[in-house]
Amino acid sequence: MILDCQNITKSFADVTILNKVSFIIEEREKVALVGINGSGKSTLIKCIVGEYESDSGSVHIMNGATIGYLSQHPDTNLNLTIYEAMEDAKKEVIELEAKIRETEIKMKSLSGDELESLMNSYTNYTTRFEQLNGYQYKSDIIGVLKGLKFTEEDYDKPINVLSGGYKTRVELARLLLMSPDLIILDEPTNHLDIESIAWLEQFLSSYNGAVLIVSHDRYFLDKVVTKVVDLDNGVSTTFSGGYTDYAHKKAELRKARLNAYEKQQAEIKHQEEVIDKLRQFNREKSIKRAESRVKMLDKMEVIDKPTEVKSKMTLKLEPSIASGNDVIDITDLSMAFSNDVLFESTDIFIKRGEKVAIIGRNGTGKTTLLKIITKQLHQTSGKVRLGTKVKIGYYDQASANLTDTNTIFEEISDAYPDLNNTKIRNVLAAFLFTGEDVFKKISSLSGGERGRVSLAKLMLGSYNFLILDEPTNHLDIESKEILEDALLNYEGTVLYVSHDRYFVNRTASRILELEDKHFTEYKGNYDYYIDKKKELSLANETANSSSAAVKETTKSKDDWKSMKEEQARLRKIKNDLKKTEEKIAELEALIESIDEEIALPENMSDHTKLNELSIKRQEALDNLSMLYETWEELAEENIEE
Repeated sequence: MILDCQNITKSFADVTILNKVSFIIEEREKVALVGINGSGKSTLIKCIVGEYESDSGSVHIMNGATIGYLSQHPDTNLNLTIYEAMEDAKKEVIELEAKIRETEIKMKSLSGDELESLMNSYTNYTTRFEQLNGYQYKSDIIGVLKGLKFTEEDYDKPINVLSGGYKTRVELARLLLMSPDLIILDEPTNHLDIESIAWLEQFLSSYNGAVLIVSHDRYFLDKVVTKVVDLDNGVSTTFSGGYTDYAHKKAELRKARLNAYEKQQAEIKHQEEVIDKLRQFNREKSIKRAESRVKMLDKMEVIDKPTEVKSKMTLKLEPSIASGNDVIDITDLSMAFSNDVLFESTDIFIKRGEKVAIIGRNGTGKTTLLKIITKQLHQTSGKVRLGTKVKIGYYDQASANLTDTNTIFEEISDAYPDLNNTKIRNVLAAFLFTGEDVFKKISSLSGGERGRVSLAKLMLGSYNFLILDEPTNHLDIESKEILEDALLNYEGTVLYVSHDRYFVNRTASRILELEDKHFTEYKGNYDYYIDKKKELSLANETANSSSAAVKETTKSKDDWKSMKEEQARLRKIKNDLKKTEEKIAELEALIESIDEEIALPENMSDHTKLNELSIKRQEALDNLSMLYETWEELAEENIEE
């Protein structure tokens, strides 16, 4: 067990946020912490990492265990470059490497007690260096940076010039390289494209430590976690399995609790009616019976009503006018900024009723395509034709269609004066605005809050062609589900950009992947896209193998001779590598044997013998150092081949 949280309670201004929350995390376990916005997830995380002190309860962390925490507002040293920040994460390894090299140099000129003392230090340094996998730290840095889609050109960029999203990505990379015993991640997939998220899934799934994740990315959680801790109305419940298993079990548990609550409420109502009737009889016997029933009710352990779920709410999207069957026809479309070509020779045709998702790496031009369709940008070449009676409703994260002087409620009521207060409040609640929140000024809202207001406003419109740019950002899971259901029942047409794979999987009838300046069509949801990509990859490998086989049969004798020579060269490299490894093993064994001799009591007092052994050991160390260099050169050549 690496983390044990027991009965954590935390209140702010007499409002209880956490109520006796308890759960444990075992070593190497991957756990999700879920709950609606405001359920106390961030508060609990801050209690765990020590930013908050709980009112009661305890947080026990395994002795000696290290914790790494990625918040949504990281505080990475802004004066460093990206690569320097990665080296800072490996600071101990780099310092040990320097000490090892320095010690090796010093040992050449020492003998006797000084040499023995230095050798002990050297052994400690190398042991710790190996424990930290020091020989591979540079490869680890490059692997993490590439996995999170940093290019070599990015390495020397100062962190202070990066956007907020890229700063968070740098902090994530740095945290992963530190390899703590417990990683705590708060919305780690924000600001990552699909490929980076897929890489992070694999990294965390095979990570040797424990992981606690707060995330609204359901697909990501399904791939990584094996346990879910649910926070509901301040109370925690632990479920085994991934997110989908949790969602089913939670729904079943809530249904059972609701049935028990309703059954008990009916029983209480019945007993109260009987008590009132008995009292009305106004006889001693009936009054005693009434009092007996009152005592029985007082002793009853009342079941709390399960919290209302927003999934009961529905957003009904109703186009006022149906579009023609052909909604949009894009022909030979290209877009470039200066010499930077985003996409070219693009043909896209969308019919009424289709739900089409655009996916691809960040910066490839997905949002640019949406802006061309909505006439915010003009294409370099090609044509975009809208069908008859097409009425576009566009959502982007900039939320430029809001009036700063309005309250949230006024923003909706001004746009739709025919809606009553209840309808407006229900829609706003679906997008996380409840109670007094609806009277906040638009000018005071965060970017995420503005996005949610803009999305709520769009959903109420009578558009028949919705164009959405990352619509699920800043929504909690239940709000995403409401939006998904609304789009699935929508009779109009939808084109959207999203990196939320669960959302894409539920809503898309077709996927357009933007890669290498071209769009590739997949006629299905995200699961279909993944399966098809695997099929295509396998087919390409087979085709390449077949092509290679055909070429092999038509080679000239000179080619055949060259191939044999190359094979012989590779065999020699592998043979030399094996021999070098054997020599390294022999020298390491020799050094270990010398160390044992040096440690013998009779030798410790024999300075002549000790000096001979020290010289012999240093010669072995020098030879070993050269062999390491030889091995590295051979290994690198072998890998390159």
